[in-house]
Amino acid sequence: MKSIVAKALFNSHSYAEYRKIVTDLLKEGKSTGNEQSESLTNYSKLNEARMNRLEKTISISDAVAEKLQNLDNHYIWLVLSEGWCGDAAQILPILNKMALASHKKIDLRIAFRDENDDLMNHYLTNGGRAIPKVIVICKEAGIVRADWGPRPKGAAELMAKHKREVGAIDEKIKTDLQLWYLTDKGISVQEELVEIMENIKYNRL
Repeated sequence: MKSIVAKALFNSHSYAEYRKIVTDLLKEGKSTGNEQSESLTNYSKLNEARMNRLEKTISISDAVAEKLQNLDNHYIWLVLSEGWCGDAAQILPILNKMALASHKKIDLRIAFRDENDDLMNHYLTNGGRAIPKVIVICKEAGIVRADWGPRPKGAAELMAKHKREVGAIDEKIKTDLQLWYLTDKGISVQEELVEIMENIKYNRL
């Protein structure tokens, strides 16, 4: 497992590098990942605009920033993602701002899912390759301490309820999910990840 994580880290990107790769591919009419289609490219374009907006509007609370700055160790958040993923577009800008607010206690690195099959297969959600997936690594020891994702609990519950009632992912749930993220304003992601980091700090994980 350690070698799989090390390989993914070696091939990972900073947030700025990730954004540039996605943007450059869009200029060529492509999306990230092994599969190429008009719909995936369109999702990537939509996500590009969404991330640009979130970078301007999302803020990290003082309480969250303080807790991140007071972590007892330095950590890497290794995130499996792809440019076409709507949840990733909602979550990555928050993770980036949390890492910046941590005063270098957290180093955010992003790896493309389809380039890291071995790692993705360790972090399946209900048997699926759902992303984004955040893998929390203690920097000094090089040990994975926890993982999170692909969605905050409230968003996951909304999706699960819709699947039970309708049996499929349709345009309505996609719209409802985006509305959930808009209303939540990144608070759930911050709270859930800070809880994980504090559990690690106090040896509750």
